[in-house]
Amino acid sequence: MPPIDDPNYLNREQHFADAGIYRISETRALVQTVDFFTPIVDDPYDFGRIAAANALSDVYAMGGRPLTALNIICFPVSCQPLSIMEKILRGGYDKIIEAGAVLVGGHSVEDSEPKYGLSVTGLVDVEKMVTGSGARPGDCLVLTKPVGTGIISTAVKGDMISAGEAAVVTEGMAALSAVPAAEMIKAGATACTDITGFSLLGHLHELLLSSQCAAELQYKDVPLYPSVKEMVAMGMVPGGAYRNLDYVLPHIAWQGHSDDKDDALIILADPQTSGGLLVALPEEKLGGYLEALHGSGAKGHYIGRIVAGSPGMITVI
Repeated sequence: MPPIDDPNYLNREQHFADAGIYRISETRALVQTVDFFTPIVDDPYDFGRIAAANALSDVYAMGGRPLTALNIICFPVSCQPLSIMEKILRGGYDKIIEAGAVLVGGHSVEDSEPKYGLSVTGLVDVEKMVTGSGARPGDCLVLTKPVGTGIISTAVKGDMISAGEAAVVTEGMAALSAVPAAEMIKAGATACTDITGFSLLGHLHELLLSSQCAAELQYKDVPLYPSVKEMVAMGMVPGGAYRNLDYVLPHIAWQGHSDDKDDALIILADPQTSGGLLVALPEEKLGGYLEALHGSGAKGHYIGRIVAGSPGMITVI
């Protein structure tokens, strides 16, 4: 696409942006995003919740507040009962309402495979917006959800984990990032991205390129969903993890134990659905941010820091 030079397009220089930010006044800007995908779980209501949470996450990652949402749904009406589509849409609706946004319409297409998601418009204070290009050496990195949704989803398809373990991941994917986003604004976050299909490594690499910095990542401190390591050892790895790793591997320096390397990198390259926020913030703000998250019932894990170095380079320790 040709470059866009509209000065009101505030993050036009950030090629890896989670959403677009467009100024509508001196103090306010719109945050706009769209995301949809094929079912990640079998239950249609849960699929709707997860897809909606995933789309809303892009607005939260920019420090915005969701205002309105439009449904985007593809559905095989000729071979599946409409009651399934109704449950998908209901799941999305309930998550939109939880976010304090308003569903204002949408569009449907007949398709051989179900797909669902949202186009979301949010609002952000221009002085408080957060992008992926503001991280600075010395900043700490906090991750607000565990990693491993792609691996666990693959294991579910293979009947390799219990319903209880699967339910933990489902609820994690369906959880909104509203609290972590609100608290990161208060804490003075310098940069943020949400972790989705390009994996923790991929999205961190993009943030680092945009910020012209490098990072050190402590693998042992990265939170994982239950049984992720066991499932990787059994070969329950989605194809997207290998593609992600192929892309980002030239930008990885491994300094951990050699016995852990292969499995660890696959886990860190696992494509996430509705993953957490990856927040960069000054070291002196770290304790207060983590305390605020835990006090609000959310979670946050310190997993590394921003350092000076070759832009986009990640040292895994």
